[in-house]
Amino acid sequence: MSQEHSASEPGDLRTPIVAVLGHVDHGKTSLLDKVRGSAVIEGEAGAITQHIGATAVPLDVVSEVAGSLIDPESFDLPGLLFIDTPGHHSFTTLRSRGGALADIAILVVDVNDGFQPQTEEAIRILQDTQTPFVVAANKIDTIPGWRPHEDAPVQETYEAQSDRVRQQLDEALYELIGELSDHGFSSDLYWRLQNFQNNIGVIPVSAETGEGVPDLLTVLMGLAQRYMKEDMEVDVTGPGAGTVLEVKEEQGFGTTVDVILYDGTVREDDTIVVGGMNETIVTEVRALLKPQPLAEIRTEKRFENVEELSAATGVKIAAPELDDAMAGAPVRVVRDRPLQDVIDEVEAELAEIAVETEEEGVVVKADTLGSLEALANALEEAEIPIMRAEVGDIAPRDVSMATTADEDTHRCILGFNVDVLADAEQRAEQDGVELFESDVIYQLVERYEEHVEAIERQQKEAVFENIRRPARFRILEDHVFRQSDPAVVGVEVLSGTLKRNTPVGKFDGNELERVGVVKGIQEQGEDVDEVRAGNRVSVSIDGPTVGRDVEEGDELWVDLPEKHAKVLEQELAEEIPADEREALSMFVDKRRNRDPFWGK
Repeated sequence: MSQEHSASEPGDLRTPIVAVLGHVDHGKTSLLDKVRGSAVIEGEAGAITQHIGATAVPLDVVSEVAGSLIDPESFDLPGLLFIDTPGHHSFTTLRSRGGALADIAILVVDVNDGFQPQTEEAIRILQDTQTPFVVAANKIDTIPGWRPHEDAPVQETYEAQSDRVRQQLDEALYELIGELSDHGFSSDLYWRLQNFQNNIGVIPVSAETGEGVPDLLTVLMGLAQRYMKEDMEVDVTGPGAGTVLEVKEEQGFGTTVDVILYDGTVREDDTIVVGGMNETIVTEVRALLKPQPLAEIRTEKRFENVEELSAATGVKIAAPELDDAMAGAPVRVVRDRPLQDVIDEVEAELAEIAVETEEEGVVVKADTLGSLEALANALEEAEIPIMRAEVGDIAPRDVSMATTADEDTHRCILGFNVDVLADAEQRAEQDGVELFESDVIYQLVERYEEHVEAIERQQKEAVFENIRRPARFRILEDHVFRQSDPAVVGVEVLSGTLKRNTPVGKFDGNELERVGVVKGIQEQGEDVDEVRAGNRVSVSIDGPTVGRDVEEGDELWVDLPEKHAKVLEQELAEEIPADEREALSMFVDKRRNRDPFWGK
């Protein structure tokens, strides 16, 4: 059994943790591969240490790749630890006390495509977690006419291009800088920046040719050394602290957890406390596993056992009772501390991430604690209440929970990056529960909001069907065709919408006296159901006698029930035409002259 241990004193500097974010297809993985690949080529085969979920690139390899851009003497940080699982999925999963675990991030943007949905999402997450980042403007080699210089620093390769190619790249880069500005970030090409604390450095790169990769490593190393050195001071001999990246079944080991260790040391036989779905897990480390070196990956044994590992690193921990462990949850080594204190610490951290739930709201499921938190934040911003929020796939009990919602708009489950179990899908269809799934948080929120809008539109339409609409109309002189049973007269609609079967009346001061019901409406000899303002029609009115109850020239009003007036004024005012609003307002004013609280 090999042993991996650095005899180190408290106050050692750990490796800065670098996360890679960006839109799908913008080259996150190939950029990581290039960093790893060029590092493997430059150093001896074993220089790169492959960890679980992370790749360590030591300082000597960084300076080999960066060449003249770096003076290794000016650095005392041990190198960089790249998180391997690219994308904001892992970024939101990785947490330490007080937020995101990554010390610094690379936002990869395709220089031709600019900002895309997942770029926008990544930017939001970086803003929320206040993580410093640089922008890798990738695929510069795809600019028409580009002449590649393999693995060269970008200024050197930029100067070697034709004026036309340079101009085209400049345009694309400044568009990108403009997009960053729209999101509130001041940025420029990194070699033009003096102050990296208030500005974002943009680094043109090609994951394909390696151009700009030396610059990327130089800038990351420089930022970490200059601004983060204090944060990197950890007691690597102390009890380990980390975050679960993934929970995985591993042949021969059962359920294991892939952990990014960001503080202290973990050893075989250590007692660890891990955040679980239902309760906190206390268990003992049976094996610490790391992948075989890259050169030996073809051997049958994929992992080698190590006795201990120190931060920062990725490690697979095999231990009993990990089935309920949660991606994104904290892991703590107990060592010589009281067990209850460590349990309390883990539970306090989980409580920080706990999502505020309410009696009424939607059900939310996400793949990890970090993404659950990011989704909950986005829903809170959109003022969407949450009734239950959990990590895991969408199951039948989630559907049962959603059916208890009182409001139609809340009979929904929002799933981020999770599967829907087959029986849950069936149940949802039977019980009328809407399922929304996406791996982009704000698209999930948008789709839910569109669904709510559609429901509200239907509800408004249904209310509209059943609500009496305001109208004011005048009996025209010399247009009495029948005096009574029913009275048939010509009228002009002054404002609003006059419909058949509507009670009408006339005001005596502020008191409306009902005179009868409009039974029929005829326009140019044709029967119609309704007539709008500005039109003249003949109407039959059941009830009054012309000359006794109503006169030519009288102004009549639709008799609006108080309840209807209230709904129209408070909920539907935007939905009705201006002349109808005018009729409503005049009607309500008259009623309120007599009773100030009428329709309120």
